[in-house]
Amino acid sequence: MKRRGHRWKRHRLHGAWTFFRQWLRNPLRTAAVAPSGRELAAAMIAELPDDAQRVIELGGGTGAITRALLARGIHGRDLLVVGLSEELHAHLHARFPQVRVARGDARDLPGIAMRCGFLRDGPVDAIVSGLGFLSMNYAEQQDMLRAAFACLKPGAPFIQFTYGARAPVLEEVARDLRLNVRKGAFVLRNVPPATVFVYRAT
Repeated sequence: MKRRGHRWKRHRLHGAWTFFRQWLRNPLRTAAVAPSGRELAAAMIAELPDDAQRVIELGGGTGAITRALLARGIHGRDLLVVGLSEELHAHLHARFPQVRVARGDARDLPGIAMRCGFLRDGPVDAIVSGLGFLSMNYAEQQDMLRAAFACLKPGAPFIQFTYGARAPVLEEVARDLRLNVRKGAFVLRNVPPATVFVYRAT
């Protein structure tokens, strides 16, 4: 048990440094200077449908939410994690060999998921996202969300966290894509504090 704890701490420290280096390279595209904490991961997982079995995670970072999804009972074969960073992709692949980890632009999510064979069983039950929506313009947000909802079952949630209290998706994007939004938990103990938002297509 002690050995497993040491291994987790080593992964966490390595992941934090990897994440920080990624932020230094591209601060506008990396949502924060530190990985998501356990409390934020738990708040994201709490928004999953009770019967969720197949999930896509966007912007997996160093794996805090990935780890929580696996602990929630999502099988590795039923979880696809997509990210753009080559370094973070390598980190996640090494840390979670049982999970499908794909590198690519989330705007091509249907293509990525198809190439991985992940949509063979149809649309997924939920998408959880750590993408930096606040740094995106209207067209980028719209493209990301169109791609995401093309992979979701009707009525399935797109669960997004953001820093602060402001909704991450522009009001005009949500309106034009006919998305309902609900504000979830505010996680004060995350660094920085974060809020969970849940989007569904009407």
